[in-house]
Amino acid sequence: MSDRTTSSDIDLPSFFAPEDVGEGAGTAPPGSFPFTRGLYRDMYRKRLWTMRQYAGYASATESNRRYRYLLDQGTTGLSVAFDLPTQIGYDSDAAPARGEVGRVGVAIDSIDDMRTLFDGIPLDRVTTSMTINSTASILLSMYLTVADEQGVPWSAIGGTVQNDILKEYIARGTHIYPPKHSLRLVTDLIAFCSEHAPRWNPISISGYHIREAGSTAAQEIAFTLANALCYVDLVLERGLDIDSFAPRLSFFFNAHNNFLEEVAKFRAARRLWAELVRERYRPKNERSCWLRFHTQTGGSTLTAQQPENNVARVAIQALAAVCGGTQSLHTNGADEALGLPTETSARVALRSQQIVAHETGVADVADPLGGSWAVEALTAELVRKARRMIEQIEEIGGAARAIEEGYQQSEIANAAYRHQLAVEARSEVIVGVNAYTQEEPGDAQFLAVDADAEARQVERVRRVREERDGAAATAALDGLQQAAGEEGNLLPRILDCVRQRATLGEISDRLRAVWGEYER
Repeated sequence: MSDRTTSSDIDLPSFFAPEDVGEGAGTAPPGSFPFTRGLYRDMYRKRLWTMRQYAGYASATESNRRYRYLLDQGTTGLSVAFDLPTQIGYDSDAAPARGEVGRVGVAIDSIDDMRTLFDGIPLDRVTTSMTINSTASILLSMYLTVADEQGVPWSAIGGTVQNDILKEYIARGTHIYPPKHSLRLVTDLIAFCSEHAPRWNPISISGYHIREAGSTAAQEIAFTLANALCYVDLVLERGLDIDSFAPRLSFFFNAHNNFLEEVAKFRAARRLWAELVRERYRPKNERSCWLRFHTQTGGSTLTAQQPENNVARVAIQALAAVCGGTQSLHTNGADEALGLPTETSARVALRSQQIVAHETGVADVADPLGGSWAVEALTAELVRKARRMIEQIEEIGGAARAIEEGYQQSEIANAAYRHQLAVEARSEVIVGVNAYTQEEPGDAQFLAVDADAEARQVERVRRVREERDGAAATAALDGLQQAAGEEGNLLPRILDCVRQRATLGEISDRLRAVWGEYER
């Protein structure tokens, strides 16, 4: 046994040899099943990954200004951060929202806010990723309505809504309803998009937040793919064919600091998903086996101490994501351990992607580390470990059942504890934190949200209620509440509410009235 291991407890010898690689590792060329080496034969030679910068704060007006700035700087896709009240179904003037409006993302209360958020941004020329889960159906309905107002057909819009509720119960906590009803909304949205918005990714099954909660790389793969299998089974129960929706499934992974393990993780996840889909569902379309994924550099790896060091961390993580074959990428700002990123730090983060793309040469060759004995051995071992974890979850009864029993939560907590012990023992070095420390100057600059932004947003949502056709909004909300107690897809009802300027909180409250809230 080696004296060094990865986060996933994979032994690291002083060097790897051909006999360490195992069978079937990376032998098929890029673009061929099981896609270990990438989804496309030429990868980035024809088209670079989408460069996204996650942004949103204060008001729709302020966030729109940041989006325009990022687009001017070369961002090729938008990624929307929503504030906490929006994430958990409260309007900005609700009592639980007090002090949280516009703090960790943009406040969106009604179609008026969504219209402002994308003012001057043509939705048929930019793809948008929305990190939203419990209220995903409402936010997507607003986005589709804005597309209508711009004259853009839904068939022409591209992007992703996260819509991954299972990981909220595992790692993040922005759930509203009991799992059964939350999963209905997830599958309603997937089914609706498969018919009406064919270029839209209706779910982004997220390992990112699982890793942020403290999981290992192998757990990130396993718990994400187990959740994905649960979603696929639920949609199939609706009567949809696997090939009608699986090609539009997307995934979202973290990029941490162990460069070799992270490259191997992305390759392993792609291979294992392809194998699982083929084994279980026998699709006719090979694209149903694709694991298309977005990557964000690791927020939990950023340090408030010596924050300038985060520039190096983010660049290395971005390089790992690209060498692992990501389809889109967000790079964190160096100051995000202190607050929301400033324009300068957001620009430097974007420039890190552009340097990887244009100056390193890694985009010129598909799977540039393929054939490395170390990377191939790590890939094979991560596949083995993750597959075994998925089998354990299925022995419990599947992802949803395992979550109810606290299996994933317990495993992540244990991994996080082991990591913290290693940091405290200095067997794991974090530069600037437990080694190479120095006295901090105390004059760090970070973005401060306007203290009056909340009051303006509260006034805005109250004005919407006063100005709209109240009877029409109430009728739409009544229709939604009735439909929530019946069978049938709820997206058309939610769209009706949005068009009548019902607020996000009002829509969520009508569903709460029927389904209740989740309490563990």
